[in-house]
This record gives sequence, structure tokens and C-alpha cells, in this order.
Amino acid sequence: MDDNVTQFNRRINYLIEETDAVYHEIAVRLGLSDSVMLILYALEDAGGQIPLTTIYRQTGASKQTINSALRKLETDGHILLRMADRKRKIVCLTESGKIYAARTAGRLLAAENEIYGAWPKEDLEAYLRLTEKYLKELREKAKQLGKDAL
Repeated sequence: MDDNVTQFNRRINYLIEETDAVYHEIAVRLGLSDSVMLILYALEDAGGQIPLTTIYRQTGASKQTINSALRKLETDGHILLRMADRKRKIVCLTESGKIYAARTAGRLLAAENEIYGAWPKEDLEAYLRLTEKYLKELREKAKQLGKDAL
């Protein structure tokens, strides 16, 4: 592999790790665990309710981790779980949950929007285009990795 590509990959991985560390720091500053922040963020971004399966998929966290955080949020009166049908659950913010989410994850979303809002439209479009391209290609490589293991 080209040394320049390897160095570039290391820089990208470093930036991803540092970004993750900043998100963790934000959760801690707001008095939340990472898993509670992930759930509140998903709920706030979705307008207050979201299918449980979407939370699992979007967060990438284990079901056990998410379910533990959901139990805490439910016990604290911030969310309700309701059945969408026989198999699917919807996670909904309660009135106190809406306030809690706005004061925590809502502040993070506002900060992100402020950052992206300051970028030129061309930069935003390029960032999205390249990130989507990378994600698509990584998914294809992931499929191949699974096939190669057999």
C-alpha cells in the first residue's frame, strides 16, 4: 500500500477518534452517559419520537447498552415506549423528556448546526458527497471481508 495513503488513513482515523472523544466530553459536561446522549440526540433530531430499531441502527451501540439507557430514561420519566404494531416499539419523549432533551442533546444539535451553518455551501456539499462515497465503498468492502473469511 502507498505510504501516503497509509498516512492519510491514520490522519482520518485520528480525527474520527478525536471527534468521538469530543462527543464523549460533551456528554460528560451535560451530565449524561454516552448511551443516554445517543438516545436523546436521536429523539431530539427526529422530533421527539423514533422507532427503537432506528436507534439501534443509528447509534451502532449494542442492544443491551441502549436498552439499559432506555430503562434509565423511562424510570426517570423522560421517555415512554409504545407499540407501533405487534413487533415494533416507538420511543417517545414525555413532556419532561422534551425539556431534558432540549437542554442536553438539543444544545449539541444547535452547536453542530452553528458550525455547519458557518461553512460555505460548497464545503458542506463536498463533505457530504465524500462522506457518502466513503460510506458506500466501505459497506462494499465490509461485504467482501465477510465473504473472504469463509
